[in-house]
Amino acid sequence: MMLPLILAIAQATAPTAPPPREIAPGVTLLPGGFEPGRGPDGNTIVFDAPDGLVVVDTGRHAWHSDGILAYAEARQRPIAAIVNTHWHLDHSSGNGRLKARYPNATVFTTTAIDRVLAPGGFLVRNLEGARAMLGGSEITDVQREEVQIFLATMENSSILRPDVSMQRSGRYNFARRRLDVHITDGAVTDADIWLYDRRSRVVALGDLVTFPTPFFETACPERWRAALDEVWATPFRTAVPGHGEPMTREQFATWRTAYGAFIDCVNSTAEASQCANGWRDGVAQFLSDDRSRTAAVQMGEYYVGYLRENGGKSPDCLAS
Repeated sequence: MMLPLILAIAQATAPTAPPPREIAPGVTLLPGGFEPGRGPDGNTIVFDAPDGLVVVDTGRHAWHSDGILAYAEARQRPIAAIVNTHWHLDHSSGNGRLKARYPNATVFTTTAIDRVLAPGGFLVRNLEGARAMLGGSEITDVQREEVQIFLATMENSSILRPDVSMQRSGRYNFARRRLDVHITDGAVTDADIWLYDRRSRVVALGDLVTFPTPFFETACPERWRAALDEVWATPFRTAVPGHGEPMTREQFATWRTAYGAFIDCVNSTAEASQCANGWRDGVAQFLSDDRSRTAAVQMGEYYVGYLRENGGKSPDCLAS
């Protein structure tokens, strides 16, 4: 997500780190967070494997990666593998902290990170705006901290690159636990990973499902819709989104339907407010308070304008 949008949503509160919880035998969720006024942390899923822990996504903030490290220490098991579902920094900035403690952990992700770190790439383009914010006279302490996290990650951007690049879908061995790897042809980013564990029937979706809205800054919305169809064709029992609570198949179907309706509305002549309100109503069962309902509408209206201004997709979408 783009930092200015996140920071504009609300005033900051003290960060919290929800405790880990087992969602299936051998599968643990370390919930992410979306503290008002701060950038989010994506959910982390940890799979037990014979040779250690397989950590899927590592968050943005130190308190989130500290929670992952504390979990590994409590289990007295090393982190053997790190899988980044995509390069968004709320899913990958923690790589460095985990690798510092477990240097033999192997990072698996796609090479989509290469384009956004190249001259003119998404992350490089955002550096200028971040530095301008840092030099502003009205920036708050929390905003300054968030910008500094981004700058620190960019200064050590090698942590975002894979040790092993994932280029094809297939069944892979991570620390001797086999998982089905699916790689999208454009969706949230150029190439996203989602994982299916046949043993637990858990699917780890990354940002293919998010709350309070989908995040479209780097997205190909129609390819995203197709990826959701592929997920649905998988016999999962529990779906873990990039942001938000684990979902049943029926709940995933509800989100998938709401996503399709939102994109159809964006592609119509309907008012932005109509599309945003339709999104909020479509996912109402997942929005537990006024804050999340308000954010769903505010961000929904923003994304309607953003997508329409850019021909229905992100300027970074490579799909024709």
